[in-house]
Amino acid sequence: MAEDGGRGSGAVPHPGHFDAIADVYERSRPPYPDALWARLRGLGILGPGVRVVDLGAGTGQATGPMLAAGAQVTAVEPGRALAERLRRRWPGATVRVDTAEHVALAPGGFDLAVAATAVHWFDLGVVLPRVHRALVVGGHLAVWRNAYGDPSVPTPFRERVAAVVARRGAGAARPGPGELDTEEWVERLTSGGWFAARHVEHFRWQVELTSDDVRGLFTTFSDWTPDEAAQAARAVDDLGGRVTEHYVTPLVVLRRADTT
Repeated sequence: MAEDGGRGSGAVPHPGHFDAIADVYERSRPPYPDALWARLRGLGILGPGVRVVDLGAGTGQATGPMLAAGAQVTAVEPGRALAERLRRRWPGATVRVDTAEHVALAPGGFDLAVAATAVHWFDLGVVLPRVHRALVVGGHLAVWRNAYGDPSVPTPFRERVAAVVARRGAGAARPGPGELDTEEWVERLTSGGWFAARHVEHFRWQVELTSDDVRGLFTTFSDWTPDEAAQAARAVDDLGGRVTEHYVTPLVVLRRADTT
């Protein structure tokens, strides 16, 4: 599964969108920042031999770096086309074509569960107790997502993106709090008593993109239409053919509560 990059709603958001464009998704989604991986290692929850379940794994944007860190990764992805690309891209992972709500996970079978740019699609009332049961005592759940566009760094390109969104009529909203509503996400992830927050951090980083990069990336956003993605790409051309995008990646690390 995946994340969206605009503000507001154009096309009706639906997770099946990603599987229909799996090839574009695989080549267009950016990686997560190096600092995030360093933090997970520094917290002692990611490293050699750690057993990880990657929920809503997409084409493996998080799976690959976790394998590189020496972890044993089970990647759960409901989209068959996405899962097939993940399997080819990262043959060291065990790939399960299933949803976070229904996949069979052995009790105490994992040290770490990860939801990377996917938790907003989950039914947390179902997923959180299942993840709790699948983790060992002292295990962790790490949740993060890329927010495409740092609101603290205005740019001409982001002004053009905002103008596209402003022209939309009212539409269906994406599920869950906003991508930068971190406090609300922490509340939702801890309210059932299954997990307690251990570490919360925002990583700010930047990447340079061409108009082709932007067209591909915005095509993967489930609340953007193809015409809107083309408008974003034209904005890059108007601005000289390349833009520097400033992103934010909020990370929430939760410790499994000691409940039965």
